[in-house]
Amino acid sequence: MRRYRFGKIAALIALGYLTVVAVLCALTPATPRNGLLWKVVTRDMFTESLFRSGIPWGLTIALVLIGALQAWALWQVLRGRARGELTDRGRKVGLLRLALYLSVGTSLLDLASVPLIITREIYWVWTVTGIFSGLLRIAVAWLFFLVLRDTASRGLRLFSLVTGALVGVLGIGQNITEVLGLEVVTQYLTLAGMSGYIWTAWAVSILIAQHRDPRWSAATVRIGIAAQVVSVLQPTGTVSFGYFGSEFPSILLVYSLLSAIGVLGLVWEARTAHELAGPLPQAAVPAPERSAARRWPLPAVAVVLPLIPAAVNLAQGRYLWIGPRGAIEQFVREESGQALTWLGLDVFVGAGGPALLILVAVLRRTRLAVQVVSVALAVAAFVGLVSALTAVTPVPGEFRYEGEQIYPEGMFSPAPDGEIFFGISPLFYSAALLGSALLLRLLYPVAPAPRARHHVLLAGLAAVVALGFVPAADQARGPVTTAEDCRPYPGGRLPEAPELTRDQRIVCSLRQGSLIKVGATASDARVLAYARRLCDIYTRNDPEEVARLKAADGLQRDDLAHPLAEICPSANIVVKAAAAEQDREFQEWEAAAQRMCDATPRHRPLIEPAHATRMKEPQLTDYGVVETYEPTGPDQDPAEDGLLEKAQDDGLVASLPGRLMVLTHSDFDICVTVETYTCRPPVETKGWDHVAEVGYESPTGDIVLRDDLSGTEFPDLSLNGRAGHYRIRVHYDWFKGKDGQEGQRLLIMAYPGKGSKPVTYREPPKR
Repeated sequence: MRRYRFGKIAALIALGYLTVVAVLCALTPATPRNGLLWKVVTRDMFTESLFRSGIPWGLTIALVLIGALQAWALWQVLRGRARGELTDRGRKVGLLRLALYLSVGTSLLDLASVPLIITREIYWVWTVTGIFSGLLRIAVAWLFFLVLRDTASRGLRLFSLVTGALVGVLGIGQNITEVLGLEVVTQYLTLAGMSGYIWTAWAVSILIAQHRDPRWSAATVRIGIAAQVVSVLQPTGTVSFGYFGSEFPSILLVYSLLSAIGVLGLVWEARTAHELAGPLPQAAVPAPERSAARRWPLPAVAVVLPLIPAAVNLAQGRYLWIGPRGAIEQFVREESGQALTWLGLDVFVGAGGPALLILVAVLRRTRLAVQVVSVALAVAAFVGLVSALTAVTPVPGEFRYEGEQIYPEGMFSPAPDGEIFFGISPLFYSAALLGSALLLRLLYPVAPAPRARHHVLLAGLAAVVALGFVPAADQARGPVTTAEDCRPYPGGRLPEAPELTRDQRIVCSLRQGSLIKVGATASDARVLAYARRLCDIYTRNDPEEVARLKAADGLQRDDLAHPLAEICPSANIVVKAAAAEQDREFQEWEAAAQRMCDATPRHRPLIEPAHATRMKEPQLTDYGVVETYEPTGPDQDPAEDGLLEKAQDDGLVASLPGRLMVLTHSDFDICVTVETYTCRPPVETKGWDHVAEVGYESPTGDIVLRDDLSGTEFPDLSLNGRAGHYRIRVHYDWFKGKDGQEGQRLLIMAYPGKGSKPVTYREPPKR
């Protein structure tokens, strides 16, 4: 195993960081509103209000994986060169290594100082480091030009020198103009957003040179390629941690995660410096192994397939692969800031450009060429498939697209019938590209690369970590009726819930009860088996078994009757007997209440009422209030008009325009009589405990006292539906029946009359 100069120190730092991430991951479920894991991994310090409902478990897993990647990056950066005698490569190589290490150190300092800079608001530090980084980029570009003299062509070195120096100069200029407040000059220095492309072009040129240079390993080149892919996907193209405001759309979440993955760029720079000092290989790198040539026409078919949909599109005046269709195109054009890159790719594929790549792979037949081209074709086929599935047919005459206007004007103008032709479906391109990729793999099979021991170790470790996130199933097989299945539509009037089977009803009753504890992911079979075991214990009623059940599960035998009634016959007998006894007692209580009301004297009116009703059955209220509510306006709120407080002050009755309330005792039956008169009836107080009268204005002529919770409803008090002013007189009496049962008697009189002043004819007795 290869050893490194600072390997132990780097390993300790990387393991320490990984331990911190793991601990924060473990603490996240316990403190769901804690966003510390997010801050540590992404360095975003503006997230105090972004995770009010907790970090989702999927995002937590992603953060842990990215944290592991960052720990690996720390080890790669800090381990130094391979241990042994330093290979003397000359002063130029030493200066290049120094410049690369300074660049890595500056980036690490920027990342580590984010909390301090934001807390102290010393943002000028970023300006200073930006200018210094620009100078380092110029130096690195020049030193690469000198160091690569013997392995890279002069044209490639000149291209890397010009692009690298240009990026450094533009970066210095942007930082200086931002300090001076010259925003217009800063915008010009970005070259209309092209500065990021120039940096990518420089990095690609260096990667090409490294691939041909024996001093750098293939792993370093692959890490550099991955870093550039992440850089292109992220709009800023750098490892930055920006402020996203109080809202946190999903696209910005993706950008933050890409910024966290941007440490791959640091790994590439550090490995480039490490390997410059390593020993040179003893022999030249052998030429890539080429596959055997294949007879035509199959290779020709692989080349021609992408040209078929392109020819059909071109014949109809269209040269775009996807155009303004689908979620991917919309995302790239509106959100990512890579609209021009997308347009170039759209035209390249739409005009049949992949055929050129396939032709190169067929002619070269190297392992790298076949792999890269086939993977690129498969990715393009997947993009086309997603675009086709997410495309929305535009409404005739209303087509428009938001974001950057990258398509030629008039290309997608509607036809006379209002329809818009975007070209043939991307599915045809996907089928052609996927067919070509499969043909390449079939014609030129790629031999598997030798797998190193540490690769096997990493693969096994990844499998173990993945298994750690697989939810357990309580060590049982079979279907699981979850809590959502038991109550699929909680708290709303939604379509009828699906009917459950007998076993599912039993499982749901046990899950929803608080007595018998069952696992949330336990299968139905396991829950039913446990219930049957409890039934056996209940039926046998063996004192030793009952004692063991109480000691082990904390369950009392008598408490199991109701939970087990549907599955346990002996428990069902006990429950039915208890229910029958309860029904008998309730019927006896109802009969006694009916006898009590029947024995109360009937009211004999002193004058003839328009209509009178003596309610046959005793009435009950849920909380001692019956009321009528006739809305008088859209802003009327019964909960805030204070009528209940007025009624409680009076003790019996209160009113407001459109609202009338009568108070009774909620625990005893009420014997009710209501009468409506055409004129004022004489006052009667004899035989009553409390008599009071209030004025009431009825806007609709529907004066029905009711209690919606208990279902109690009195007859209408209005005079044949007449709206207007009424006087409501309420008589209340508390009495005992012959058998000692207590009850209430209520007589309510209503008659037309003006005046809202309340009158008490008889005060209630003091008890």
